[in-house]
Parts: sequence; C-alpha cells; structure tokens
Amino acid sequence: MSIEIDDAQGRRVPVEVTPGALQVGIQFAARSEGLSWSCTPVAARELAAALLRAAEQAERVSSAEPVTVKAHELRRGDVRDGERVMTVDSVRNDGSTAHVTWKSGAGRSWTQAYGADAEITLRYRLRTEG
Repeated sequence: MSIEIDDAQGRRVPVEVTPGALQVGIQFAARSEGLSWSCTPVAARELAAALLRAAEQAERVSSAEPVTVKAHELRRGDVRDGERVMTVDSVRNDGSTAHVTWKSGAGRSWTQAYGADAEITLRYRLRTEG
C-alpha cells in the first residue's frame, strides 16, 4: 500500500506500507537512502488507531463552523462539507478554471473543474503555519 504525506518543509514524501511474515514494514522515501521501520501487526494496529484518534481530534479543533472559499483558493487537505468525506488532494488553476482533485474516505480519487470564483463550502480547513 502506498500513500504520500508532507514533510516539515511541505514536500510530498512517498510512504510504502507492506505486510510481511508477522511484521508490517513502513518505508519513507524522504531521502535517497530512505528510512524504514517494521513492527508487529498489533503495534501497526495501535499506530493506526493513534493516528485515527489524532486526525479526529485535529478535525474537531480546526474549525467549529463550515467556511466557504472560492474554488481557486482551495488547498490540499481542505475537507468539503457534506454527508461524505471529500478531501482536496490537489488544485491546479488555469485562469478562469480550478481543477480540483478530490479523494474520498474510501481512497478513490477524481478531478472536477470549477469556475475559479465558484464558492465551495468546507467542513473545515487545515491551518497553515506562519
């Protein structure tokens, strides 16, 4: 299983998670030599549960009220307001159109085009440093 996360400098870092014989491998490709760990399935479940709890807590404290932004102002990590969780994976603006790639809670991705000034209501918006 492969995902990407952002490092402290905002660079995308591929993370590869692989099952093994009584071990789960986690490899970060942040540097040329990589960085890897392995743990038992029990520890992997504990890590996943801790990450899920932290994500839920971060979402609760991010914003109490939905916020509406223009499509061209969307940022990676913004979550659309609605019944289903839809997170912005990327945004490409080309003048009057914003091409937004969404990712569902189930891991599906798709791209939608919006007028750059279309208003999008977000459940919450990730805070940025600085």
